[in-house]
Amino acid sequence: MMFWTIGIIAACVLIFILVYNGMQNNNGKNEATPQKANFNYSNQPFEGKETAPVSIVEFGDYKCPICKQVNSQIVPKIKKDLVDTGKAKLYFMNYAFIREDSETAAKFAEGVYQELGNEKFWKFHNLLYEKQPEDTAYEQKEFFSDSFLAKTLATIATPDEVKKVQEAAKSEKVKNAFDEDMAYVQKLGIQGTPTFFVNGKPVSDLNDLNKMVEDAAKEKK
Repeated sequence: MMFWTIGIIAACVLIFILVYNGMQNNNGKNEATPQKANFNYSNQPFEGKETAPVSIVEFGDYKCPICKQVNSQIVPKIKKDLVDTGKAKLYFMNYAFIREDSETAAKFAEGVYQELGNEKFWKFHNLLYEKQPEDTAYEQKEFFSDSFLAKTLATIATPDEVKKVQEAAKSEKVKNAFDEDMAYVQKLGIQGTPTFFVNGKPVSDLNDLNKMVEDAAKEKK
């Protein structure tokens, strides 16, 4: 078990270095490109207009420091340029792999979506990244406890809503939704977070995202 834990940590550090260096160099390339996907978008949280012709999917882990960085620096630009303009919808799916509390946070967030809807989900989603510690050593510790998640949700929800989400997070419905996301990870060969898709096509370079959305919109016409 010790060797397995060390291996997971080493893999996360490697992913962090590769992605960070790519972003710092304005490269953002994903060397191990996943397969093309055929997503079932129903019952998945999204931001944007339902009529938007293009669907962007991000796979993330709430314990991933690069996901936090992307959420604060890149996603706002995606929303401004592509989502708010009606060109695309932005979906979030889970690839919870860093530690056990990655899954705890993912299922709790899924419970927020199932019980409280899209708007509260995205507020909670952003809060989890905002509250992620700056010290990346926290990845080696259990951080997203049930009590922490409940207290975080309580800042944007009523006590009754928090209780509903706590119960939902342990339900079969949430488990099935989480398992569906993780099944995509295995099927598509996703190897790290964050990983993006545009209408099912993997994004190997974030600099190409806008062009991929424009091209996908043309294909829809």
